[in-house]
Amino acid sequence: MRLLGLDVGEKRIGVAVTDPTGIFAQPLSTIQRGVDDIKKIQELVKEYEITEVVVGLPVNMNGSLGPGAEKVKEFARELEAVLAVPLVFEDERLTTSMAERMMIDADVSRKKRKTSVDKIAAAIILEGRLGKINAST
Repeated sequence: MRLLGLDVGEKRIGVAVTDPTGIFAQPLSTIQRGVDDIKKIQELVKEYEITEVVVGLPVNMNGSLGPGAEKVKEFARELEAVLAVPLVFEDERLTTSMAERMMIDADVSRKKRKTSVDKIAAAIILEGRLGKINAST
């Protein structure tokens, strides 16, 4: 079991992947949004032999879905139409804030934080999914 995690933003998509055993999540890359973003994700699914794609869903603090969640769902529908593996959503509340805090605590420079926050948030999203999978087994 190998999962791919996505933190879909308006400008960038953070990408994380689990190890081949599906135990650990690690940040992988950042994809710029645009014409080739879905194609690049398809290539990663094939390259890493992904069995499930996990997309972070921006849920409001009260549990409702706002306009950001609708945009992510629209992107996910387009992606799901071309993937041969299941796609699931994972609540991504506060993941970007958590990623920022982790990097600040690790004394990562502001410039490096800007280029890394999306893929670290994707890894946090993926860890959330792994936690649910492990809790059900």
